[in-house]
Amino acid sequence: MDVGQGEDLGRFREYLHLLARLRLGPRLRTKVDSSDIVQETLLDAHKGWARYRGSTEGELMAWLRQILAHNLADAAKAQKQAKRDVGRERSLEAEIEQASGRLGDFLAARQSSPSRRLSREEEALKLAGALAQLPMPQRDAVELHHLQGLSLKELAGHLERSEAAVAALLHRGLERLRELLEIRET
Repeated sequence: MDVGQGEDLGRFREYLHLLARLRLGPRLRTKVDSSDIVQETLLDAHKGWARYRGSTEGELMAWLRQILAHNLADAAKAQKQAKRDVGRERSLEAEIEQASGRLGDFLAARQSSPSRRLSREEEALKLAGALAQLPMPQRDAVELHHLQGLSLKELAGHLERSEAAVAALLHRGLERLRELLEIRET
């Protein structure tokens, strides 16, 4: 897909939300509203559109991830969670790129046939939209386990639930996610 002047940046909202949630983690999420960070990111992208030099959807998503990383660094600084310096911003950019890579790995694992595969970028947008529709406990469990790599034991401690309860949340979340993604593909 070629990116044009009138690009609808709002369609990346859930994707950016997912990346922001993954980066913020549950503790910082109570202090920083990821919706505000995403809105600021989209606003910055809109204001800076004349400086954007990419031509593909993948390049646009990378540019948006970079803006998001800078805005997350600013939010962390405001919460006195981390000092803002170039090294820290590069670290945040790297973490967001890694999260995006894990998202791609998760998507690759669920693709059934080459004929049903969409581009990685389109799939990432669909997955982010579907995750946003899950109830928060299921969404947190799926994101933390499958996209951040927490073990079932770590996840249980993190969510303050038993391993059996977390396993059930994961199972229900993945089932619902599959349903939502199948609906979007038809």
